[in-house]
Amino acid sequence: MNVKPLIDFISQSPAQTALAGEHLGVACKGGEVVWLSGELGAGKTVFAQGMARGLGVEAPVNSPTFTVLKEYRGRLRFYHFDFYRLAGQARDVWAEFSEYRASDAVCVVEWGEHGQEFLGEEYLKVSIRHISATKRAIQLPARGALYADVSRRFQSVAFRA
Repeated sequence: MNVKPLIDFISQSPAQTALAGEHLGVACKGGEVVWLSGELGAGKTVFAQGMARGLGVEAPVNSPTFTVLKEYRGRLRFYHFDFYRLAGQARDVWAEFSEYRASDAVCVVEWGEHGQEFLGEEYLKVSIRHISATKRAIQLPARGALYADVSRRFQSVAFRA
């Protein structure tokens, strides 16, 4: 499957990173898996908090680092995973978490590289890279037609003229 960055932009602040996440949350219709990639402190959780807001989640959203999964309700169910602590563990992430991949839910996975089988063949990856203390480079390469559509919807919401 061909992967290419459909969207590439710079966030000037944590507020803009959260707003980008919010726009992606608005663009989601359900059934999506979004992999948030970036080093520690890059802004993955800030982006996830924005996505939750875009999905209508009113509860405070924080990193599920020690619990692996936090569940929220909005216009769609929002499952926020953090696979960081799964590195090096012999766990079948697909068997443990596949039930959460549902048409009325959005799964957001921080540190997805530690549970790639959960991501499947198609997903939207959000890569966040430090530029400075507040600036971030963000790329959204899509794997699969569904995610190319999500990227286009995101682009139409986030970058309206």
